[in-house]
Amino acid sequence: MQVFGGLVWILVASTRLPGTSLLQGWVMFVSVTLFVFTSILLFLYIVGAHKGRPSWTTMDAFYHYTASLMYLSASVLQAYTTVIMQGNSFLFHMYQENVAAVVFAFLATLVYVIHAVASLIRWKRSP
Repeated sequence: MQVFGGLVWILVASTRLPGTSLLQGWVMFVSVTLFVFTSILLFLYIVGAHKGRPSWTTMDAFYHYTASLMYLSASVLQAYTTVIMQGNSFLFHMYQENVAAVVFAFLATLVYVIHAVASLIRWKRSP
C-alpha cells in the first residue's frame, strides 16, 4: 500500500496539466492523506498499541473499506484525466507519467480492497 500510494503521489505531483488541477488535486489529497494515515496505523500496529483488542479489527476493516472507496474514486478521476490528454503529442511525456499513475492507483485500490476483505473476515471470526 505504501509503495503504490507513494508512487501515485510522486507521479501525479510531477505532472502539470492545464485545466485538470481540480481532478488531480483530489488524487493528490487521497494519496497523501492515506499514505500518512496508513503509516500511522502501521506504526501503531508495530508498537503493539492494539493489545489484541477486537475493536482494532473493526477499526482496521472500516479504515481499509473507506480507503478503498477513496482510492477507487481517485483512480477513476486519474484515468479520466489521462484519457483527456491522450491525443496531445506535446504532452506525451506527461501522458506516460499519468498512465503509470493510473496503474499504481488501481494497484493501491486493489491492495486496500484485499486488506479490507481480510480485515472483515478476521472481524467475523473474532468472538
